[in-house]
Amino acid sequence: MVFGFGKSSAVEAQDPAYSEKRHGSILDHRAVASGSDKGSPINDITEVEANQELRFLKKQHKWDPNLPDEVRRGMDNAVETHDKAGEVELVNLLENDSPYPEVRAAVRNYDEEMPANTIRAWVLGMLLTTIGSALNMLFSLRNPYIVITAFVAQLVAYPLGVAWEKVMPSRTFRTFGKSWSFNPGPFNMKEHTLIVIMANVTFGNSGAAYSTDTIVAQKGFYGQDFGWGFQLLLTLGTQMIGYGLAGFLRKYLVWPASMIWPQTLVNTSLFYALHDHSPTDPSKTGGWSVARYRWFFYVFCGSFVWYFFPGWIAQFLSYFAFATWIRPNNVVVNQLFGFSSGLGLIPITFDWTQITGFTFSPLMFPWHAIANTLIGVVLFFMLTTIGIHYSGMWYSEFLPISDSNSYDNTQNLYNVSKILTPNFELDLAAYEAYSPLFLSTTFALTYGLSFATILALISHTAIFHGQEIWTRTKLSLEEEPDIHTKMMRKYRDVPGWWFGVAFLCVLGISLASVLAYPTHLTWWAFFISLLISLVFSVPIGMIQAITNIQLGLNVITEFIIGYMQPGRPIAMMLFKTYGYITMLQGLAFVQDMKLGHYMKLPPRTMFSGQVVATIWSCFVQIAVLNWAFGAIPDICDQEQIHHFSCPNGRVFFNASVIWGLIGPQRIFSAGSIYHGLMYFFIAGLLAPPLFYVLARMFPNSPFRYANAPLIFGGSGEIPPATTLNYTSWGAVGFIFNKVIRNRHRGWWQQYNYITSAGMDIGLAISTIVIFCCLELTSQQAPSWWGNNVIASTLDANYDAFQTVLQPGDPPFGPAKW
Repeated sequence: MVFGFGKSSAVEAQDPAYSEKRHGSILDHRAVASGSDKGSPINDITEVEANQELRFLKKQHKWDPNLPDEVRRGMDNAVETHDKAGEVELVNLLENDSPYPEVRAAVRNYDEEMPANTIRAWVLGMLLTTIGSALNMLFSLRNPYIVITAFVAQLVAYPLGVAWEKVMPSRTFRTFGKSWSFNPGPFNMKEHTLIVIMANVTFGNSGAAYSTDTIVAQKGFYGQDFGWGFQLLLTLGTQMIGYGLAGFLRKYLVWPASMIWPQTLVNTSLFYALHDHSPTDPSKTGGWSVARYRWFFYVFCGSFVWYFFPGWIAQFLSYFAFATWIRPNNVVVNQLFGFSSGLGLIPITFDWTQITGFTFSPLMFPWHAIANTLIGVVLFFMLTTIGIHYSGMWYSEFLPISDSNSYDNTQNLYNVSKILTPNFELDLAAYEAYSPLFLSTTFALTYGLSFATILALISHTAIFHGQEIWTRTKLSLEEEPDIHTKMMRKYRDVPGWWFGVAFLCVLGISLASVLAYPTHLTWWAFFISLLISLVFSVPIGMIQAITNIQLGLNVITEFIIGYMQPGRPIAMMLFKTYGYITMLQGLAFVQDMKLGHYMKLPPRTMFSGQVVATIWSCFVQIAVLNWAFGAIPDICDQEQIHHFSCPNGRVFFNASVIWGLIGPQRIFSAGSIYHGLMYFFIAGLLAPPLFYVLARMFPNSPFRYANAPLIFGGSGEIPPATTLNYTSWGAVGFIFNKVIRNRHRGWWQQYNYITSAGMDIGLAISTIVIFCCLELTSQQAPSWWGNNVIASTLDANYDAFQTVLQPGDPPFGPAKW
C-alpha cells in the first residue's frame, strides 16, 4: 500500500458491517455512487487511466492545506516511480472515500434509503423556524442579546421527531395520486437534516435578519418609517438574493472534495450520534468504549452545569485578568492585560463563551487556519498595537488601547447629534467646530487590516486557486471524482434555471425596495453592491470552506459607498446590506448545501426547504419587530427599563453617520489622521506572491500553509474581542486539532466533533436559561469578591487612558480637520 488512511474512523467504530464493506475489498466506485451497500473489487481501471486521474488530483490538490502529508507523498511517489499497482490502488482509495480524516471521521461514504420529504419534517422544520426566528428577532433588540443557533434546533428537533414517531398514527393517505402518512416510520437522519437546514438558513447563522438592523436604525434612531411594505421587500430581498449566487457557486464550493466546510462536520457527527447508538470499539479509540451518543450527553450536561459558574455565580472565572485585580488603578497594566478595553495578554479563561464567543468552537478549525490567525494576532494586535500605542501615534495617549467606540477630542464618546441637521445630513460647520473622529489603536488597526484582507483575497485566490477555479468552470457534475458527489447523482439535481429565476424575482423585489422609497441609493450603486458580493463570493467562500473562517465585506462596502455617495446615511446602510449580505446569505445556503450533500439529502427537497423557510421567516421577523416597537415602551432608549436598547441598530446608526455623513475621505484621505492605513492595501496585494515564492522555494516547509487573508483578516473581531479570545481559542485548538489529532487519531476521529457539539449546545441552553429565568426577571448575580473584583478596574470601566484631560484643559488632536 502506498499510504494508509488509518482504520479508526468514527463510523467504523459504530458500524462493523460498514468497516467490513470498506476494508473487505476495494469498492467499485460505480456501485457506491449508485447508493448500493455492496461493491465489488475494481479491476476495470487501467494504469493509463489511473495515472491520468492521479495527475489531475495532484494538480487540483497542489496547494490544499487540508490534504494529509502522507496522501500528498503517496501521490508524488506513485506518479514519479510509475508504480502501476500503487497508482490504481491510490486512485481507487481516493475515489471511494474522502482523503481528509476530518470528513472520514464525520461522514459516511455510503447512502441509505430513507424518506426525507415528509409531513413530519416540514411541520417540525416550520415550527422551529417560526419559534427560532421570532425569539432571535426579539432578543436582538435587547442588550445583552443572545442568538439561538441551529445547534439548539438540531438538539430540540430530535426528541420532537421521536415523540411524533411514538404518538402520530401511521395510516397512509393518497392525495393527487401520491401516498403519504403522518408517521412514515422511525424519525431518521434525512428528515432531521432537512429540519436543521430550514432552521439554519433562517436564523442559525446570525440570528435576526441583517436587514432588520437597518430597519431598527431607521425607526429607532432616524425616526423614519417607510412601512411594512418596504420592510418586507428589503428583508425578502436581502435574505433571498443569495439563492441565485448559491446556484452559481455549487461547482466551486459544494461538489469538490477539497471544500470540506468544517462546521458542517459537527452537524453530521451529531446526527450520527443521536440516531446511531452503536457501541464503540475500544481497539480503535485508545481504549475508550463510551458510545458517541452517551459521550455527547456527558459533555452536554457538564457544559450546561459549568456555565452557571463563570456566567453567573463566579464571573471572575470568565474574566481571569488577575494582573488587573492586583493593580486595578495602573493604566498600563489594565491596557495590556484587561479583558474589556485592554489587549487581554493573559490567555487564561475558564469560560467556553470567551473561547468561542467571537470565533466558534476551536475543535472545528484545522490547525493551519488557527496557526495563521494566531500569527496575525501576535504580529498586529500584540506587537504592532503596543508599538503604535506607546509611541503616541494617532494621539493614542488620550485614547483606550482597544475598544469599538468612537471618541471626540475631549475623550468623550463621539456625539453624532452635534453634527446632524434636522434632515439627518452633515452640518459641515458644526463638524468643523466640534471634533474629528478618533478611534482606539486596535479599532483603527482593524480598518487597515480590512483593507489588506480585501486585496490579499484577490491576490491569494488568483495565485493559489486560479487554476483550480478555471478547471472547475469547465468541469461538470458527472466529472467530479469526489465519492459524495458521485452518490448524489442518483437524485435529481436542481436545474440552474431554478436559481436563475429565483435570482431575477428577488432582484425585482430588491430594486423595488431601493427605488420605490426615498432611500437615496441610486440604481447603479445598487448593482455595484451586488457586483462586490459576486466578485468576492468565490474567494471568501473557498477560504471559509477550507479553514472555517469567513472574512467580511462590511468595512469595504462602507468604504466604497462613503466615497461614491457621501452624505447619504440611509443609502450607506442599504449598500452595505446588499453588498455584504448577498454574499453572506449565498455562502450560508452553500454551506447548508454541503451539509445536505454529506447527508445525501435530495437536492430538490433541500431547495424547497430553504426557499419556503426563508420566505416565511421574513414575515415572522418583520411581524415581531413591528410588534416590539408598538408594545415595548421607550424601545431603543439607552435607559429602557428592560434593556431593549437596540444594540445592533445603534451600531448600524453610528456606522451610517460615521461612514455616510463624515465619510472615509475625512478619515483616511491625504492629510487625515488615519491616512497611513491606506498603505495596508499594498501590503495585502504583495503578501500572497511573497508566500507563493517562499512555498515554491521550500515546498515542505510551513510556508506552504501560509495564508495571507487569514493573517490579515482572521482576527477581525478585535475589537470588541481581545487577544485573549483568540489565544485561548488557539490553545484549545492546538491541543485537539494538533496534539490529539496527531497522537491519538482514533480518539479524535470518534469524539472530537461530538465534544464540540456537546460543549456548544450545553453552553447555548445554559445561556438561554440564565437569560430567560434570571436576567429577564431582573435578578442580580451574587454580590461577592468573585463577581465584584472584575468590575473595580480601570479596564472594566473603560477608563484606562494614559493622559486624562482635566476640566479646563484644551482638546487634544489637530488644530484643523
